[in-house]
Amino acid sequence: MTYDNILRMADDPDVIDAIRFLREREVVHFQRFGEAMGIATAKMDQRNVYAVNPAFDKRK
Repeated sequence: MTYDNILRMADDPDVIDAIRFLREREVVHFQRFGEAMGIATAKMDQRNVYAVNPAFDKRK
C-alpha cells in the first residue's frame, strides 16, 4: 500500500520505475518466504521435531 501511495504522488519517471521495481521485489520475497515456510514445516513434521508437530509435546 505504501508503494501505491508513493506512486500516486510521484511524477519523476525514474522514481516511478524504482518504486515499481521495489514493489515487485517485495511481492516475490513474500511468495518465496511462504514457500520456504511450507517446506520447513513439512520437513519438521517428517522428523518429529519442534513444536509444530503435536506428537512432539506428548509426554509418555
